[in-house]
Amino acid sequence: MICIKYASFSGFYRYHDEEPDHGKELDGMERELALELVRVTEVAALASAPWMGRGNQYRADEAATTAMRAMFDSVSIRGTVVIGEGEMDEAPMLYIGEQVGNMNGPEVDVAVDPLEGTEIVAKGLNNAMSVIAVAGKGNLLHAPDMYMEKLAVGPALAGKLSLNDPIEITVRKAAEILNKNVSDLTVMILDRPRHQKLVEALRKVGVRIKFLFAGDVAGALAPAFPEAGIDMYVGSGGAPEGVLAAAGLKCLGGELQGRLMPGDSREYDRCLQMGIDDPLKVLNMDDMVGKDDVIFAATGVTPGEFLGGVRYFADHRAETHSIVMRAKTRTIRYVRSLHYLPNKAVLRDVEARLARTNS
Repeated sequence: MICIKYASFSGFYRYHDEEPDHGKELDGMERELALELVRVTEVAALASAPWMGRGNQYRADEAATTAMRAMFDSVSIRGTVVIGEGEMDEAPMLYIGEQVGNMNGPEVDVAVDPLEGTEIVAKGLNNAMSVIAVAGKGNLLHAPDMYMEKLAVGPALAGKLSLNDPIEITVRKAAEILNKNVSDLTVMILDRPRHQKLVEALRKVGVRIKFLFAGDVAGALAPAFPEAGIDMYVGSGGAPEGVLAAAGLKCLGGELQGRLMPGDSREYDRCLQMGIDDPLKVLNMDDMVGKDDVIFAATGVTPGEFLGGVRYFADHRAETHSIVMRAKTRTIRYVRSLHYLPNKAVLRDVEARLARTNS
């Protein structure tokens, strides 16, 4: 059983009945693809959720990745993973260049994070989810897995701030545009030692800070959801998560600016080899997700800023809460699904495969 709630974005959310989508398809992307992608993130979330609170982030990530890879075989695309997750933490990633889909549909770029927040799941904390972004071939940023400096905002601030400005100026500009006192602004940032100086600057200027233990994608998307109460997201996190968040923000009318942070000359040279002429330039939305249509899908594993987590019920059932968005139409679908787990052949196959691998 699936209950779908629709929303249209125009500065705030209005819930309404489903209307026909008459938008012209870009790059061969089909409307049906959106819900196909939800099925992929759902199964990845269901595969990793049993590892919640068990202290083994590797097994949680392995389960999500294996399930996502298997479920992609049923999706009607000729997809290439152009930005993935796993090199920095040696996870069992869907690697850059991997082909996904059944090879019968449109040719697309794919950005993935089968389990965004592996440590979150291991510790039973909030904001873990499975995420996918898909765009026409050549649209998604093709970059190596490394850190990225980020500034993410909602629709009210989109196009009005600059990552090049000192954070003090950025905050004051935001307060003026939003007609708020600086002391009433809420800025979200990952709780990491590398952010100490940034946190000190934010506290000196007087904003409120909401720390995020992990969940870089959810954090960057939060400013576009009024109910989250976040005005902007700052700091550094993974570049793959930056591309995924940029895809979501494009659908929501928000904005993410990013700047890659090569850790050494080898990483810098690798950026050049992958076609990034200036690895240190500020990347805008077009640089990261292109000018054409984008589809973003995510399913919560643990509860978060805008998604519920996987919940288990009697009679071998589990509930998932997902979001799927399309940039062209700005349609936002929230999908609640109730799954009868014994009928999930993919999950059984994944469990058996992992048992053989780890025996």
